[in-house]
Amino acid sequence: MRRIGVVVNPIAGMGGRVGLKGTDGKVEEARRRGAEPRAPARAREALDAIAETDTEIELLACGGPMGAGVAREAGFDSDVVATPADPERTTGEDTHRAVRAFIDAGVDAVLFVGGDGTAVDVATAIDEAGVETPMLGVPAGVKVYSSVFGVTPRAAGHVVATFTDTERAEVNDIDEDAFRGGEVVTELRAVATVPVADQRQSAKQRGGGSVDALASAVAEETEPGVTYVLGPGSTVGAIKSRLGFDGTALGVDVWCDGEVVVADASEQEILDALGEENVIVVSPIGGQGFVFGRGNQQLSPAVIRQSRLQVVASSRKLDDIGRLRVDTGDTELDESLAGWLRVRVGRYEQRLVEVVG
Repeated sequence: MRRIGVVVNPIAGMGGRVGLKGTDGKVEEARRRGAEPRAPARAREALDAIAETDTEIELLACGGPMGAGVAREAGFDSDVVATPADPERTTGEDTHRAVRAFIDAGVDAVLFVGGDGTAVDVATAIDEAGVETPMLGVPAGVKVYSSVFGVTPRAAGHVVATFTDTERAEVNDIDEDAFRGGEVVTELRAVATVPVADQRQSAKQRGGGSVDALASAVAEETEPGVTYVLGPGSTVGAIKSRLGFDGTALGVDVWCDGEVVVADASEQEILDALGEENVIVVSPIGGQGFVFGRGNQQLSPAVIRQSRLQVVASSRKLDDIGRLRVDTGDTELDESLAGWLRVRVGRYEQRLVEVVG
């Protein structure tokens, strides 16, 4: 029997679709903008995947919105070993307390649901306990820069229930205020024990290579009357520059007929700006290969379904990545996006790259 401790950060990722690029210190603002929790649904996907394995599981959980509730919905009779001080306003200390309780109970692994900040909390609690209990994250945050997460919630659930070997991996976090201002300031916060698995994501790297010809071609080929939804990153940023404006480096901008319709748009602002014909232009995250689901949650399933997709990248970036990934939070949409995709790598050149969930 495998004993797994589950802790959920219920506010993780709330800032993504409303354009806040993170939730640290911005929970109330996210709620004012109409943000809805996404972590519970991500947790449910992971727990469903655990239930589908042949592994005999004993589940320990943090109480209420931090794990026990969604575990019960997934059909697990979990043992609640810790509870948040205030279920309406959970904190990192609640996560610390839960992980310490899991360790005291002798769990074989800690499965957490959140982003990099939650990963830091979990890794710190394990380190302070002086043990090497494996940890694995269900990606639910806006930013996921660490290599301690499954590539999708279902992958995380499957891996934590079936892994046999472990290795060490980096836990990184970024300054969210700097991130909102368009700058990535990454800091190594811990090194943790994690399962060995192909379905665990790598640490995020910043891709390089010239994209001048690519950016010029995409800008020159924009069509009248078409609304372009331009994602974050340096490659798409070069396209924004060719279109004549200083784009939001780590946000989504909407452009049509020579004008910026919305800068640094939220999901709802994008939906409001869409026209009869729309094109999403995105570049995969260097080192990980995610087209959707990492740092661009504003590009929600509702936005994607109303748009054509154009993926752009340098050849060097594609060589490093190998294949692309999607994690929109909508399983049916992810499956429809899977397969072989033409990625534009130059003025004329394209490459076929496989998209996986």
